[in-house]
Amino acid sequence: MNPTKLKAILVLANGSIFEGTSFGFLGDSIGEVCFNTSMTGYQEILTDPSYHGQLITLSYPMIGNYGAYQAANESSKIQAKGLIVKEYVSHPSSFLAESPLHDLLIKHKTPAIESVDTRRLIFILRKEGAQNGGIFVDRNYHKSMLEEVHSAKPMEGLALADEVSTNHPYLYGHQANKKFRIAVIDFGIKTSILRLLEQSNFAIKVFPSRISFEDIQSENFDCYFLSNGPGDPQPLYHAVETIKKILAEGKPLLGICLGHQLIALACGYKRFKLKFGHRGGNHPVIHKGRKHKQVEITSQNHGFAIEREEQENMEISHSNLNDGTVAGFRSLNHPVLCIQYHPESSPGPHDSRYLFQHFADMVEKFYANQT
Repeated sequence: MNPTKLKAILVLANGSIFEGTSFGFLGDSIGEVCFNTSMTGYQEILTDPSYHGQLITLSYPMIGNYGAYQAANESSKIQAKGLIVKEYVSHPSSFLAESPLHDLLIKHKTPAIESVDTRRLIFILRKEGAQNGGIFVDRNYHKSMLEEVHSAKPMEGLALADEVSTNHPYLYGHQANKKFRIAVIDFGIKTSILRLLEQSNFAIKVFPSRISFEDIQSENFDCYFLSNGPGDPQPLYHAVETIKKILAEGKPLLGICLGHQLIALACGYKRFKLKFGHRGGNHPVIHKGRKHKQVEITSQNHGFAIEREEQENMEISHSNLNDGTVAGFRSLNHPVLCIQYHPESSPGPHDSRYLFQHFADMVEKFYANQT
């Protein structure tokens, strides 16, 4: 089905107005306006739970070329609150396409706007920082739109992970003939992460974000994984308390993105909000954890980071080469590994996919030393 061509307006909290054309769901939406610099992967981006509460601006100018298909979904639905692009391609030209992107947006009631000067918009976001905004469809501008945008809560202080987490524990993938059992705490996990954990010989059980340590410990897992997710880590007090107990237990632990930030808070680090975040598939990270320093091109999606400060028995292991922010740390005394970026790389380069097997090797070494 071709999109209905209706006028649409994007209004930023700073008062900037962008006129364009609607496609996708015909409705209004308000959220934090951010931008992603990936050249491909718009469906993976839209369905990533880490984008819950956000209006995504894609810097690549032409979106929709290869349509949408089920296998590209990173969750059961579109998680973003809206999409902002320069040009939408309504007729995909890919053998993988099962529908135009427009149909997927309608199915999940997600509004989108095209014909926006995304270069100007991203320039504003880089200069002034990510900020709330609203997509308004089939309406002329009125000052009430700006008032609606101003009334929306800022991202800082929002505990969004609980809104996207599973409500009930569940098993993922095959359980038989796996070497280790891993407890995954879901703060907004992507399907690709679960798939790669399973391929690394883990039998997986996924738990809600508010699960207690006692409930997990009763099942005697070999190791733990803390997932990515949206929002601010600071208000997730329940998760931090659970992580402190996991750390005290001493079993292997891996955290990525929001999981990395939560482990950091449990270890005494502080978090801060980035001006416009790291979102894209081209972020260089230097890793000091191998025999030689090595640079990986990574996929990232986060609006918060941890302060670079010394903590007892902890070491900064990864740094973002664009701005020097912490991209990973590890414990010197315990099998704890944390990274800020997305090693599953969906979308993005595959430089960091080794990390899942690296963690599996860490778990195997840990238990070999116990005997």
